[in-house]
Amino acid sequence: MENTKLFISYSWSNPTHEQWVVDLANDLSESGVHVILDKWDLKEGHDSVAFMEKMVTDPKITKVAMICDEVYASKADGRSGGVGTETQIISREVYENQEQGKFVAIIPERDSQGKAHLPTYYKSRIYIDLSEPDNYADNFEKLLRWIYDRPLYTRPEIGKRPSFLDESDRISLGTTATHKRAISAIKENKPFASGALDEYFSTFVSNLEKFRITEKDGEFDDQVVDKIDNFTPYRNEAITLFIALAQYAPTEENILKMHRFFESLIPYMSKPESVTSWSEWDFDYFKFIIHELFLYAIAIFTKHERFEEVNLLLTQQYYVAGNSDYGKNVMVGYDVFRHYLRSLDHRNSRLKLRRLSVHADLLEQRSKQSGVEFRYLMQADFILFMRAEIQQVDYYTRWYPDTLLYVGRFHSALEVFARSSSKTYFEKAKNVLGIDKPSDLNEIMEVFRTDRNRLPRWDSESFSPSVLLGYDQLATKA
Repeated sequence: MENTKLFISYSWSNPTHEQWVVDLANDLSESGVHVILDKWDLKEGHDSVAFMEKMVTDPKITKVAMICDEVYASKADGRSGGVGTETQIISREVYENQEQGKFVAIIPERDSQGKAHLPTYYKSRIYIDLSEPDNYADNFEKLLRWIYDRPLYTRPEIGKRPSFLDESDRISLGTTATHKRAISAIKENKPFASGALDEYFSTFVSNLEKFRITEKDGEFDDQVVDKIDNFTPYRNEAITLFIALAQYAPTEENILKMHRFFESLIPYMSKPESVTSWSEWDFDYFKFIIHELFLYAIAIFTKHERFEEVNLLLTQQYYVAGNSDYGKNVMVGYDVFRHYLRSLDHRNSRLKLRRLSVHADLLEQRSKQSGVEFRYLMQADFILFMRAEIQQVDYYTRWYPDTLLYVGRFHSALEVFARSSSKTYFEKAKNVLGIDKPSDLNEIMEVFRTDRNRLPRWDSESFSPSVLLGYDQLATKA
């Protein structure tokens, strides 16, 4: 493969400057660039004007670097000497050629006011600054990237248009106005913030019915996934509200409002009273988005170190009126927000996806549009799992941490537990697990050690609670 050819245009300002140009040419040559320099390529008997014009217009010479010191800029503007001749050729090419990636100005020095010496025709264009020794290496890399057309930042592959943007298919939750009002009131500590929060939550809950899948058209799992995608902007609205509460108003009153909000979503995860014929997976869409919202709430409040508030959401039980019809306890734990979704397993087998968990995949992919890093979701999932195990709930009410399928990328304690190696920090963070001291974990850690079936598995994939907790280091440092 032929080396990229670059012509250097410069002025013979003084011997020091000429040597600077030669040194730059040597550095570029050592980096694989075929540098064309008059000192190397213009010999006695050559036509200097023809040489310059060929260097600028020859299509085989793909890059031209103009070394713009004070003398060069002055000669270029005055169209004097060899620089003036080159300028007439270069400026015409710059203005007339649609491809503007062939020419670049390089700054070896600045004036007394710190301004670059640039010819008038180039002043609005981007240049490469090699005038500062401290930044020379970084900007030399920038020069090489320009020469080789390998920019540091490249446009990513354009993905699929989100289906929720198609107006014909879009359903509105009707929360946009109430959401803006609640966010503004919370951040500005307005007297009506409490009422604005109530209004948003009640609008959200009452209008969620619009997203129910009432007619089965085609493959049901396709409908579930499409509905989940359509719901993305409203999930993101809720996420920004949770963040505002965590940052500006994590009061007990507001946390109880969140608790009641999640409580009021529970009926959507089972059949409505008016329905007489139904199947197990008819409500998988609601089960997914409600579980996702709860996971984000715990992730966000944990990230912002609102540990007592997390404890409140996990300690307070949730009232499920419909349980009385079946002789079940009407007060349930937070595990009510985690359900097995048969439709997604069906999708895995129907489409031959061969995925360990389509549920986990969806959570991971959707996190990229949420503004919350996926590691915080995994941290929340692990907290919910551990807390349920510590409380020794029965098998059917355990928390299954879907996102921990991806935890293999972590080989140390999750952030909140890594910080809990500090005794002071542990005293605050212990609330998320509902314990008083590290030794309260001894019993469950022994269970994990002796009973391999106690940990969730995805084929051969699992995780180590001891590692994710930083168990041996908890509260060991000042």
